[in-house]
Amino acid sequence: MISKILIANRGEIALRVLRACKELGIATVAVHSTADADAMHVRLADESVCIGPPPSRESYLNIHQIVAACEITGADAVHPGYGFLSENAKFAEILEAHGITFIGPTAEHIRIMGDKITAKKTAQELGIPVVPGSDGEVKPENALEIARTIGFPVLIKATAGGGGRGMKVAKNEADLEEAVSTARSEALAAFGNDAVYMEKYLGKPRHIEIQVVGDGEGNAIHLGERDCSLQRRHQKVWEEANSPALNVDQRMKIGQICADAMKKLKYRGAGTIEFLYENGEFYFIEMNTRLQVEHPITEAITGIDLVHEQIRVASGGGLSVSQEDIVFHGHAIECRINAEDPRTFVPSPGTITHFHAPGGLGVRVDSGAYAGYKIPPYYDSLIGKLIVHGRTRVECMMRLRRVLDEFVVDGIKTTLPLFQDLVDNPDIANGDYDIHWLEHYLAGDKAH
Repeated sequence: MISKILIANRGEIALRVLRACKELGIATVAVHSTADADAMHVRLADESVCIGPPPSRESYLNIHQIVAACEITGADAVHPGYGFLSENAKFAEILEAHGITFIGPTAEHIRIMGDKITAKKTAQELGIPVVPGSDGEVKPENALEIARTIGFPVLIKATAGGGGRGMKVAKNEADLEEAVSTARSEALAAFGNDAVYMEKYLGKPRHIEIQVVGDGEGNAIHLGERDCSLQRRHQKVWEEANSPALNVDQRMKIGQICADAMKKLKYRGAGTIEFLYENGEFYFIEMNTRLQVEHPITEAITGIDLVHEQIRVASGGGLSVSQEDIVFHGHAIECRINAEDPRTFVPSPGTITHFHAPGGLGVRVDSGAYAGYKIPPYYDSLIGKLIVHGRTRVECMMRLRRVLDEFVVDGIKTTLPLFQDLVDNPDIANGDYDIHWLEHYLAGDKAH
């Protein structure tokens, strides 16, 4: 059994993992940069180790410092959270070589799903529906032939990409050369790899993802879907479970396809299989081999603690539930509260002067923020997540409207006003939106 877990992350997810460890009676080690010395998870952990200065590459991405912190404290496992080293196969291998358990998938599975081309081929082999596209890497000399085969418009994507970087749309042949060139340049700058591939561009899809958990021995379950279609620049802003666009039969069919695929793969730990969904069809886009930011809404509708499950599987204890045990209850919505101007989205680091989290039935706030906390300018602007659960989507929306009015964060700008606007929008109320809706709304396009 795991006795001490080092949490190789920061912010709300570090606190989330710490809480799960305490509930399981497992000792905790918090690592932090000098900028995060006063962070909530650092204050609450059993032990803490400073691993470097503020820049991520010198602290949270410094594998040697994290391994040294494990050795100093006697931590026998590492939970990577999301971001940073959570999908770094080399990190997982180094930990295993030092006899330290990586709470996540095998390095092999991280590599397979970390490369978009390999991931797509693997998904096809596992019976998961995919977007029509190139069989492998696209180069300037073969791009036009491939695009004509697929049919315009097409989407050029970085094979090692994420967060919308290295992603360009070519609506016709005239756009193609520049789209490929720009995507390759962006991919090289962002990921050190200029390889790109091509997919059919879907006009108005929704972004649907399926939560899966496997024990690494051929057993796997799905925990339903999340609708993450409300995005800005390919960054999720508002997520729902279950999706307003799916019925029970669609949900269970695609969920079972994903669970069966993970059984074949002998996948270990939590993972999320992401799809574009249009006209009743699902198209695989990628798999994230880690915990997702939006995992709490799945926990809300299933009652399953995903971090507990991750730790249990990593300990060799297997899954705590079978597919037959999973029952979906009600509806849940998550709003990502960022330290940003709600109109321009310019980051707003600084000191929080007042902080009051809303409460009541069906309300959860995952945040490491508090009055007097200084939000550093070096990291992601997410300061907290508001999760609301109700028996129905209507009840959930009503509760969300109420708690948004209760949430107080003073001293910095946040995206709370954006959500107050969205919750009153008729399209949102009706669940009538796609992955382009929010950007049209922010641009003032009332016709969308």
